Amino acid sequence: MVDADPARLPRTRAQAAALVRGIMPGPSAFGPGTVRREPYESDPRRWAVLGDSCVWEQRALPEDVLASLTRHYEIPARGGKGPLRLTAVVTAHRSAEQADWESAEVLEEMMRCPSQLLRPGEVLRDLTDVPNALGDSGNGFADDVLAESGTYTGDDVGGPHPYVWEQTRIGRFTLAVSARGAKGWTRRDLLDLLREPHATMRAGLRGAIARRTPAASAPPSAVAPHSPETAGTTAPATLGGGRR
Repeated sequence: MVDADPARLPRTRAQAAALVRGIMPGPSAFGPGTVRREPYESDPRRWAVLGDSCVWEQRALPEDVLASLTRHYEIPARGGKGPLRLTAVVTAHRSAEQADWESAEVLEEMMRCPSQLLRPGEVLRDLTDVPNALGDSGNGFADDVLAESGTYTGDDVGGPHPYVWEQTRIGRFTLAVSARGAKGWTRRDLLDLLREPHATMRAGLRGAIARRTPAASAPPSAVAPHSPETAGTTAPATLGGGRR
């Protein structure tokens, strides 16, 4: 977990937007050949909401959300595999309790809408969610973890193909990654692709908000080795919508 320094937590929407953009991964975090998909970034003043008709739509942020940013990526078709669509999302709430409510709403959405329309021609079906609190099923790195799986069908890629989405909550922040499959991609492939960028985002958030200690400013030789959580990740160059 992280010992957050209150002085380093964002207090305004501008500060929150800068922080979330700073910890978002670039395309290379998902592996060689990954490129930006247009539109690359969402408006951090808006986020995606699942409407009553089970259709995702963009709306203005509610008062309890300071910023929410989504980036879209793609691994182009190659070697007999279809194009793989990927996303990363970071959301900053005003409190940990409000971030916890976001996670609870995801579970409600899955039960209310096991089939969801992402956008015209793109459908998620057969959705199931597995929540794990801190200390459950190997979760030693976040207050809560949600793993969602199902199938994805797109007009241009056919289907059904595997779909996976993972979200962690650390204090007042939620961080999520997702992958929408295509021909030749297995569910295991998708999970493997998401593991490192998700860990990089968590490490970036910790670096942005953690209370500074003497060890943090010591020379490299005096700093303890990386933990399994941060090993193999690259810190973002700078630090400071939608959920699918």
